[in-house]
Amino acid sequence: MGKEAVEDWRRKKQDIDMNNRNVKVHHGEGVFDYSKWKDLKVGDIVKVEKDEFFPADLILLSSSYDDAICYVETMNLDGETNLKVKQALEETSKLQEDSSFQNFKAIIKCEDPNANLYSFVGSLELEDQQHPLAPQQLLLRDSKLRNTDFIYGVVIFTGHDTKVMQNSTEPPSKRSTVEKRMDKIIYFLFFVLFFISFIGSIFFGIATREDLQNGVMKRWYLRPDDTTIYYDPKRAAVAAMLHFLTALMLYSYLIPISLYVSIEIVKVLQSTFINQDLHMYHEETDRPAHARTSNLNEELGQVDTILSDKTGTLTCNSMEFIKCSIAGIAYGQGVTEVERALARRKGVPLSQELTEDDNVPETSEAKSSIKGFNFMDERIMNGNWINEPHANVVQNFLRLLAVCHTAIPEIDEESGKVSYEAESPDEAAFVVAARELGFEFYERTQTTISVREFNPKSGKTTERSYKLLNILEFSSARKRMSVIVRDEEGKLILFSKGADSVMFERLARNGREFEEKTKQHIDEYADAGLRTLILAYRELDEEEYNLFNEEFMEAKNLVSADREQIVEEISEKIEKDLILLGATAVEDKLQNGVPECIDKLAQAGIKLWVLTGDKMETAINIGFACSLLRQGMKQIIISSDTPETKSLEKVEDKSVAEAAIKESVIHQLRKGKELLAESDENSEALALIIDGKSLTYALEDDVKDLFLELAVGCASVICCRSSPKQKALVTRLVKIKTGSITLAIGDGANDVGMLQEADIGIGISGVEGMQAVMSSDIAIAQFRFLERLLLVHGHWCYRRISSMICYFFYKNIAFGFTLFFYEIYASFSGQAAYNDWFLSLYNVFFTSLPVIALGVFDQDVSARLCLKFPLLYQEGVQNTLFSWKRILGWAFNGVLSATIIFFFCINAMEDQAFRKGGEVADLEVLGATMYTCVVWVVNCQMALSISYFTYIQHIFIWGGILFWYIFLLVYGTLDPSLSTTAYKVLIEACAPAPSYWLITLLVLVASLLPYFAYASIQMRFFPMFNQMIQWMRNDGQTTDPEYVNVVRQRSIRHTTVGFTARFEASQSSGASKSIQV
Repeated sequence: MGKEAVEDWRRKKQDIDMNNRNVKVHHGEGVFDYSKWKDLKVGDIVKVEKDEFFPADLILLSSSYDDAICYVETMNLDGETNLKVKQALEETSKLQEDSSFQNFKAIIKCEDPNANLYSFVGSLELEDQQHPLAPQQLLLRDSKLRNTDFIYGVVIFTGHDTKVMQNSTEPPSKRSTVEKRMDKIIYFLFFVLFFISFIGSIFFGIATREDLQNGVMKRWYLRPDDTTIYYDPKRAAVAAMLHFLTALMLYSYLIPISLYVSIEIVKVLQSTFINQDLHMYHEETDRPAHARTSNLNEELGQVDTILSDKTGTLTCNSMEFIKCSIAGIAYGQGVTEVERALARRKGVPLSQELTEDDNVPETSEAKSSIKGFNFMDERIMNGNWINEPHANVVQNFLRLLAVCHTAIPEIDEESGKVSYEAESPDEAAFVVAARELGFEFYERTQTTISVREFNPKSGKTTERSYKLLNILEFSSARKRMSVIVRDEEGKLILFSKGADSVMFERLARNGREFEEKTKQHIDEYADAGLRTLILAYRELDEEEYNLFNEEFMEAKNLVSADREQIVEEISEKIEKDLILLGATAVEDKLQNGVPECIDKLAQAGIKLWVLTGDKMETAINIGFACSLLRQGMKQIIISSDTPETKSLEKVEDKSVAEAAIKESVIHQLRKGKELLAESDENSEALALIIDGKSLTYALEDDVKDLFLELAVGCASVICCRSSPKQKALVTRLVKIKTGSITLAIGDGANDVGMLQEADIGIGISGVEGMQAVMSSDIAIAQFRFLERLLLVHGHWCYRRISSMICYFFYKNIAFGFTLFFYEIYASFSGQAAYNDWFLSLYNVFFTSLPVIALGVFDQDVSARLCLKFPLLYQEGVQNTLFSWKRILGWAFNGVLSATIIFFFCINAMEDQAFRKGGEVADLEVLGATMYTCVVWVVNCQMALSISYFTYIQHIFIWGGILFWYIFLLVYGTLDPSLSTTAYKVLIEACAPAPSYWLITLLVLVASLLPYFAYASIQMRFFPMFNQMIQWMRNDGQTTDPEYVNVVRQRSIRHTTVGFTARFEASQSSGASKSIQV
C-alpha cells in the first residue's frame, strides 16, 4: 500500500507540475501576461513560444511566419517524431503582434469534444464572414511547437474536454496469477482457522458442561464451582462461543499477514535488479531497462504467448532507400536481411544471386553512412543517369521524389548540410535519396518548393522553383499522396505516389509501358521484405485544372461532417490517366539479435504471434528473415484478397456481401482445421497467416473460437494489415480463451491497446515516441533484450516468489499448529503455549529476513545457464513451482514439522526432571523450548531450500537464530511485569539444562529428516531440469558438448520455429509448401 501510495503521489505530482505550467494569455488591451494552465478558459487567446507544449486544444490564428504556418511535434499523441505542418486562416494570419489583439473579436462554432485526433469541423465568424476550420488549424494539447518562434491561438477545449484526455483510458489493474492463487491460499487458511476454532470451541463446550457433575470437578484447577462465565458449566454454550473468539485470535498466526509486505519489498528489489542489468542497457540510445511496475515480476517467468508488433519492434523503423525500378529497369545492389535469409533458404550462394544479372556492374563501394540511404548503383549515381536509355523518365522519377512530399528542410548554418523533418521515415528516405542522386530539395514556403537539380544539358546543378498549387494528402483510405505544381516553364504537373493496389488502376493507356516489368520488380522487392510505392505523373491542361481547383477549394471550405469524403471524391477525378515512372523500395531492417532472440524464445516453448499493419508479402518475408517461417513449414493463408471476395465487394447490398465474405472466411478456417488435424498426425509444423479484413470476421463472437483453435494449433501466427483495435482484440481473445499468460510488445501509439490488454505490456523505447513506453509495464530499448528479461529475470523472479510464498505458508503452518496441538493438550482452555512477545515477533524478526533474502538473491542456475538451456523456462509456463500439489506438499511439511516439534517436546519434558534439583518443566520452559525448536527448524529448512548462498543469506538465517537467543536473554532480564512468563527463563532454566540443548538438536534432525529424504530421492531418481543442470555445473560438465546434448535431449521438446528448427528441418529434404485455403 505504501509503495502504491508513493507511485500515486508521483503521478499526482506530475499532474500538479503540468497544471502549474505557465503560458502567456491575453488579458485585454493587447497585453499578454503569464497564467497557469489550470486557469485557462475556453475563448482565451494564448501565445505559445518555440519548444513549448500547447496548454489546451487551440485554433491557430497566426504565427511568426508571414504565411502563418507552424511546425508541430505530436510524439506524445501518436508516437510520431516527424513534424506536422499547420496553417492558420488567411484572414487571421496578419495578427503577428501582441497589440494586434487589442480590438480583435471573433466567434468560433465547432463540434462537441470527442476523441478523434484527425478530424475537426468548425467555423470562425469574423466581421460577419464565415470561414471554415479544419484539422489544419487545430493544435492539440501535449503537442510541442517546433521550428517556429511563436504562435497565437484561441482555446477551444480545456482539461478533460481536450482530445488527448478524451483518448486516455484508465489503465487496467494488473495482478499476477501467482498473487491471485496466493489469495486463494489465504482464503483456505482462513477456512482452516475458522474450522479448527469451531472444532475447538465445540470440544471446549462439551468439556466445560461436563466439568462439574454431582459435586465432582474434572478440571479442578479451573474451579468450575467458583468461576467466571468462561468456565461455567451452567453456561457452557456461551463459554464455547467466547472460546471461539479466543481461538480465532490465538490461531491467527496461521495467516501470514506479513507475507504481503515481504512480497512488496522483494518485488521492488527485483525491479531494481532489472533496471540495473547492464546486459539490457542500450548504449546507443543511453536507455536501460525500466520496470515501470513491480507487480508483474513473476509473471515474466510464465509467459506462454508473445504478441509482437513488427515495425519498430522486430524491425528498426529506420527506413533506408535501397532499391528502385525506373522505366522497367531495376536499380540498386543492396542486400536485405530477408534476401540473405532467402538465399540460405534456397541454398544459393549470396554472391551468385547478386551477380546473376550481367547488366549490374560489380562495386566494392562500402555501405553508405548516410541515414536513410543505402543505395548503390553507379548507373544512376553521380549524374550517370543521363546515359541511361530512358534518361527523361529517370529525371522525372527523381524530380517527383524531390517535390511530392510534405517534408521540411533544415539547413545547418555551420556545415550548410540540408536535413529533413518528414511525416514518416519513408518520406524522409525518399527526399534523402533524391538529394543523393542529384535532386536536392532545399527550401519550402507555403506556395513554393525549391530544388537544386542536375541539368543534363549543362552538366551542372541549377536551382529550380516549383509553385505549389495543391497538396492531395495521404490517408489510409486513399493510400496515396499527390501534389500539383507549376514549373518554371508554366507547365501544370501532377506528381503522385502510392500503393500498387490503387496506383496501377489509375494509369492511362499510354502510361503503362513499363507496367509488367514494374509489377515483376515490386513482387521481387516484396519478397525481399521491402516496402514499395509506385510513382507516376501527368501533365494537366489549364481548363481541367481550373475546374478541379474550383471544386476542390469549395469542398475544402465546407463546414460539414462529410467534408473529408467530398474532398477525396474530387481528388479522385484528377488522379487519373497517370504515366508510370517506376517504383521505390525501402527497407525497414531487422533489429540486431532478433532472429537469435526468437530462436531462444522458441526453444523455451514460448509462442510468438506477429500483429502488423504491413501487407502480407512483406510480413511473410520478415517471418522468413527472423525464422518464424521456415522451409518445409506449411502456410495456411486466409486472405480476403481473392477474385471471389472482390466480386462480392461490388455487390450493392452490403449486408449480403458481408455475410458472404464472412462465410468464405469460416470456410477457409474450417479447411485450415482439417490441415491442422492432418499435420498433428504427421507432426508437421503449420503457420497461419491472415489479413486484416478476414481477421475482422474471424474475431466475431460466433467465429473467434474456431479461429483461436486453428491459431493455437499452429507454430507461427502472422496477422497482416491489423488495425490497433484488432491487435487489442486478438490479445484479449488469446488471454481470456486460453487462460495462459500473454505478453504484448510494441513501440508505437498504435500498440497501446495491445499493451494494456495483455497480462504484461512491454514498450520498446524506439523512434516512434514514448506513447507505448508510457502505457507499458516494463520498457526495454531493443527486442533482443526480451530474451534476458524472460529467460533470466523472469525465471528467477517466478522461482523466487513461488518458493518464498510456499516457504512462508510452511513456517506459519508449522508455528500455528504447535499452538493448536498445545490447545488440544490443554483441553482447549485458550492458554497460549508461548509468551505474547514470542507470538508477535515470530514473523517480524526471527523468520522474516531469510525469506526476503530468498526472494531477492536465490538462483537455481546462473544467467549463462538459463540462456544455454532455455527450456528451463517451462517450469514457469507449466507453473510447476506453484502448483496446488507443491503448495499442499509444503503445507503438509509444515503440519509434519509442527507434529514432530510438539510431541517430541511434550513427551521428552512432561514427566522428566528438567533441572539438577529434580524440577519438571513448567509451561514457561516448555514454551521457550518449543519456540527454540520452531526457530531452528524453519530457518534450517530455509537453508536446505536455498540453491545459491550469499553472505547476506548466511547473516539472515544464522543471525535470526542468534537474535532469538539474544532476545530471550535480554527480554528475560527485564522486570517480571514486562517479561512476564519469559523472566530469566533462559538464564535460570533453559541454558543450564543439558536436556534443553539435546532436545533442540534431536527435534531439529527429526523435523528435517523427512524433507531431506524426499529431496534426496526426488533428485536422484526424478530430477527436475534445473537439478540436472546443477549436476552438470557441480561436476564441471557444462562445457562438455556430449553431456550437454544428453541433458537437452532428455528435457527439450520438439521446436517448430527459430533458426534451430530451420537448421534441423534443412537436414531433411522437402520444399516449402504454401496452401491457399
